[in-house]
Amino acid sequence: MNAFKPFEILDGHHDSGMVLLGDHAMNLLPDRYAGLGLPESAFARHIAYDIGIEGLVRSLSRKLGVPAVLGGFSRLLIDPNRGEDDPTLIMKISDGAIIPGNHPMTEDEWNGRIASFHRPYHNAVSETISTVAAATGKAPLVLSLHSYTPAWKNVPRPWHAAVLWDSDHRAVAPLLDLLRADPDLVVGDNEPYDGALKGDTMYRHCMIPGIPHTLLEVRQDLIGDEAGIAAWADRLAPIFETMNADPALHQYQVHPSRTGPY
Repeated sequence: MNAFKPFEILDGHHDSGMVLLGDHAMNLLPDRYAGLGLPESAFARHIAYDIGIEGLVRSLSRKLGVPAVLGGFSRLLIDPNRGEDDPTLIMKISDGAIIPGNHPMTEDEWNGRIASFHRPYHNAVSETISTVAAATGKAPLVLSLHSYTPAWKNVPRPWHAAVLWDSDHRAVAPLLDLLRADPDLVVGDNEPYDGALKGDTMYRHCMIPGIPHTLLEVRQDLIGDEAGIAAWADRLAPIFETMNADPALHQYQVHPSRTGPY
């Protein structure tokens, strides 16, 4: 039996200068966790993964010829977009769903999930970013993709996409401008979520070393099928290419985090 893989690296040209990330791309668990005691239907919901993101990242990686890293496990097991000391790293309840396999939990199990899933994913991200940086001799442009629900607590979300960030605005401004050039798109700026989260993927791999980056959320109903994924890949690929061609987005520059000192 093949060992469970906590990440997948998509091949690309390392000298492209760009890295794509999909923290919550997959909804998978090792068999030994028996679905964490949840019904199978739970793993089709947003609580388990970012719907549409695996397909979108794969398509963009192919179109752009750039490497990407996909998280290979469900965030119900452990959330790769949280710091190791974040209390929401392993959730007991997610959007009303109680997760029996996450409570009670021994310290050994908690630390084991970090060692077996969380750290290997982040090691893969770090190694991929370092490989691209070494190939170009410059800072890579790192773009992380996520998706969000079209409504929250029965309140519709009007944004088709959202750009999340902490305090480094270098990649944010051009992405917002290029997306908003389409009059049919409503694009959020740090909404419906704020992008400043101490210890998350962007904080760890980009904010601390001063790498240009941003996190793009796409509303999941827009990328919930192959047609939607293809349409958004076609929309985003030239935008990402334009950004990647900007020398200003390949310079190291550390910005203080809004979450506090590093």
